Amino acid sequence: MTKHKGAVIGCGFFAMNQMNGWRDLDNVEIVAICDRDPQRLKIAGDEFGVSRRYQSAEDMFAEGGFDFVDIATTVQSHKALVELAARHKVPTICQKPFALNLDDAKAMVKAADDAGIPLMVHENFRWQTPLIEVRKALDSGAIGTPFWGRISFRSGYDVFAAQPYLAKGKRFIIEDLGIHVLDIARFLFGDATSITARTTRVRPDIAGEDVATMLLGHDNGMTSVVDCSYSTYLPEEQFPETLVEIDGSEGTIRLLKDYQLVVHGKAGTERRSVERNLLPWATKPWHNVQESVALIEKHWVECLAMAREPATSGHDNLKTFALVDAAYLSAERGETVNLRELLG
Repeated sequence: MTKHKGAVIGCGFFAMNQMNGWRDLDNVEIVAICDRDPQRLKIAGDEFGVSRRYQSAEDMFAEGGFDFVDIATTVQSHKALVELAARHKVPTICQKPFALNLDDAKAMVKAADDAGIPLMVHENFRWQTPLIEVRKALDSGAIGTPFWGRISFRSGYDVFAAQPYLAKGKRFIIEDLGIHVLDIARFLFGDATSITARTTRVRPDIAGEDVATMLLGHDNGMTSVVDCSYSTYLPEEQFPETLVEIDGSEGTIRLLKDYQLVVHGKAGTERRSVERNLLPWATKPWHNVQESVALIEKHWVECLAMAREPATSGHDNLKTFALVDAAYLSAERGETVNLRELLG
């Protein structure tokens, strides 16, 4: 079995999930880590037994000795780090949001293409087991031809406690969370041709929007609604669950709270739990998201071994990223935006 040696840049809050996911894979060894904060570097290095520790990504790449790099930093550093990896011809995974804007994202994809290296965006939500099960139910034909869908993520969970930087950006919920939900819409319903978006800032203590509602038209004629909120205070908090509704010509699919999947069609009604067991290092309520991290990392290694393009490649993610830019443009202008105009 080929052992893939990896390096991780960024040892912050979410990166610990990525480190755990890598440790679970028998054919992966993380041999180097990098972070500008020496304390975070020490904590991660000690916990995961990584002796090569760097505060400079340039120094880490100069010494080399790894087959891929996982960039788990915040978005401001992504372009420079992806281009640095491309110059060293190192296959790269980059955390979402991929870039600060669509032009930067296109430049990063081009840099990887020019270097001849695979590039994958860590767009892990579509790898959540409940959403994979929704896709399987859809593909089974149980509800006939789908014509309408809704992907919803509404919560009052305080995401700013662990990630205070999120409160400072002028773009918040679409860029940080909506990008996941928009990608799920693409995963389930196909590429979008248009988007109409409305945004609201409910919390006075943050800079960006914390509520967004988006209407998408898809290539196949479907219509979908994507909505997300971090200012929805429910009697039973459902963070971090994504809820799904799909109507088809012969039935319906519903992914309900507590990971209950209901498929209703001509053959009858099936209701079952699609919640997975906790991974040894996972904690509720994050466990479903944490499992998706492990699954997307497994997918990356399989793609490396088979020289296959990842499902969430840089090229694929440009379509999701274009939806984010288009959503902000639509909200600003108060009009529908055509996606083909942005992607060219």
